[in-house]
Order: sequence, then structure tokens, then C-alpha cells
Amino acid sequence: MRHAPDGTSPSDCPTPTRTGTGYSVPWTQTARPADSLRPAPLHWHRWPGGGEAMGSGHPKAPFWYALTDHHRTELLRIGKRQDFAPEEVIVRERDPTAFAVVLLDGCVKVSTVGVRGYQAILGIRNAGDLVGEQAGVDGGRRSATLSALTRVEALILPAEQFRVFLRSHPNAAEILHRTVSGRLREADRYRAAVGSRTPEQRLADLLVHLGRRYGSRADDGVLIELPLSQEDFAGLVLTSQRTLGRVLEQWRTRGLVVTGRRSMLVRSLTGLRELAGAESDGEV
Repeated sequence: MRHAPDGTSPSDCPTPTRTGTGYSVPWTQTARPADSLRPAPLHWHRWPGGGEAMGSGHPKAPFWYALTDHHRTELLRIGKRQDFAPEEVIVRERDPTAFAVVLLDGCVKVSTVGVRGYQAILGIRNAGDLVGEQAGVDGGRRSATLSALTRVEALILPAEQFRVFLRSHPNAAEILHRTVSGRLREADRYRAAVGSRTPEQRLADLLVHLGRRYGSRADDGVLIELPLSQEDFAGLVLTSQRTLGRVLEQWRTRGLVVTGRRSMLVRSLTGLRELAGAESDGEV
């Protein structure tokens, strides 16, 4: 079993949780061709626009990219790199672990379990994102579970050292505050969209994003191979499994998708983009 720097098992916890956020994934990255399942290794200097100039708005780049080279060098010094296999739990809901996590490569699923045992998917996080910072900063128990969807390379930041870093680098602390604020704004926008967009539009939008970022080219489309169940997809677009199943059945009949066990072949990203409607621009 893997262990965190303080000797505890990194049994689970996600980002500053945004209950009911659906799939508020930070899809602000420049779209990559669907040529590989995993995103390219993290190179912070490649982020469009760089991470130096914050201005007065919210950072458009994930936390890691928005930092300066000096900030990243310092965090690499105090943190510990750790790899996680697909479907491996990184932190678990309600665990008392005390560390934050920077995703250097790969993507993870954020989830929580309701009182009746129903698993709610809060979102997907990608390379460059900081997750688990709530418990890492305030010392509380984990509010959600964080599970690897692809192979994940992470930087584990012990809570005390991370707090000292933030106190010593107010610019980095400001980036963290703006990142959290940006996620809350995303959650508000998504909740508003749920009332104005159909489940079919939201699912089409989600599959377009997953196909562009994690899809691999196939002879007759783009193959998305992520360990996401039908229940996960329903949770990500805030609809019932019954409604999701009905939409997928219609799409299969129309030849838009082919579903498999933990895989989805999208035969036409353009067709799904049109289904998503005018509000879909390839980013969420």
C-alpha cells in the first residue's frame, strides 16, 4: 500500500468540494488532438499565456500552471512524487489524512457517498489541478473521495509544510484563493445550466470534452476508455440512470456512439457538438 509523507495511507480526498457541481471540469486547456488516452506529461511552460501574470481576475490556468517557476521549485522540494494506477484511491472520504495533492499528470474522479449509499460524482480533475487542499489547510477530515481514472503522477504536499509555504509566498496563496473562487463560480454556472439545458445536451458536451482530451483515434471514431460507469456518467451530468440509458439508446440507433464496458466509441464529435447546442464551445 502507498503511504503519504507522514506515514499515513493516502486514503482519499478531493478538491475543495463543490457539492452538486456536476462535471465542472476545468476544460480551459487548449484542445489536444485525440491521439492518446492520457494527456501529455505536464510542462508548465507550455500553458497558453504562461502562469506569471495573474492580473485582477481569476487564473485561467490550473493551480500548478499559474505558479511561478520559483513557487514550483519550492513545492517540489517539500513534496513527494507518487504514482497511482487507474482506479486506485488517492484519498478517501472522512479520512483524517493531512496533505494536499498536485496532479502532475493524469486525471481523477471526485466523488462522495450519500446517506443512502448513493455515490455522487462531484467532478473530474486534471493535470495541474490542486486537490485535497481543504483538509490540507484546515486539518479537517476528507469531504470526498479522489480516485485515479488514468495513471496519475501526483505531488503529495504535507499539510504543515504547505501552510508554511503559503504564509511565506502570499502570491501563491492568492493564486490558491482565486482558484477556489473560480471553482465556486464554475459550480454556480453549471447549476444554472442544469435548468436551461437538457440532459442530452449536457451529456453531449461532456463526451465532446472527454473525447478531445482523453480519446484515442479509432478507425471509425474516437475511443474514450476511462473507468467511468453509467452511474458515473449520470452523476456527472446530473440526471438519472434511466434518462441516461434512454439517451444512449437513441444515440446508438442513430449511429453516434457505440457503448462498451468502461468505454465509449464516439463516431462523430461534430454530431455531438451540434447536439450540445450553441452554448458548447469545447470548454466548460
